[in-house]
Amino acid sequence: MSMQDIDWNEYWPPIRLSLQVALLSSVLVIIIGLFAAWFMSRLGLFKGKTLVETVLMLPLVLPPTVVGFLLLILLGRKSGIGRIVEQWFGEPIIFSWWAGVVAAVVVAFPLVYRTLRTGFASVDRDLEDVGRSMGASEWQVFRYVTFPLIFPSFKSAFILGFARGLGEFGATLMIAGNIPGKTQTIPTAIYVAVDSDHLPMAWAWTCSIIVISFIMLLLTGQKNN
Repeated sequence: MSMQDIDWNEYWPPIRLSLQVALLSSVLVIIIGLFAAWFMSRLGLFKGKTLVETVLMLPLVLPPTVVGFLLLILLGRKSGIGRIVEQWFGEPIIFSWWAGVVAAVVVAFPLVYRTLRTGFASVDRDLEDVGRSMGASEWQVFRYVTFPLIFPSFKSAFILGFARGLGEFGATLMIAGNIPGKTQTIPTAIYVAVDSDHLPMAWAWTCSIIVISFIMLLLTGQKNN
């Protein structure tokens, strides 16, 4: 592979968009996952809990194209949600980079939720009760007792969500498409480059996503140091 074979004007947009989508989706999914994991951990056993948690974990085992198809039906221009979004913002959400964010949030949620759920399960409830007995509100107990205890899980969940969003392909292709400069991410760019036999560009994007993913995993491992 020669550096002269790489079109740098074509190389950077998918990287910028992928980082943008991964960062925003990881922030959204960590907020949603934190609330869901906290809520489910505090409910205790109830009828139907296993069913609810199975539904929450479902995107982890479904093929990404199936997730993308369901999102396309849910957010398409003929759906109620799709029409509302188009009325508010003046354009449909599908085939936009926001659709890529939605896809990344959905596919990353099970990983984030499971990681945070494990963190909440490891918290000693007696420590929380001590905080309440000292007059702390539920928010203060969460902020000063619970969250510091689950922070390693929170950090891992955020990085896993980022990495999953960065590498999302199937669902993103279904609802965001592969529009260069608008919705084309690194995985879809690699697919097109290989399909068109432009291996230097495919290698360049592959190396970039390997480096970014390596850094993310390295940061995850630092919690054990």
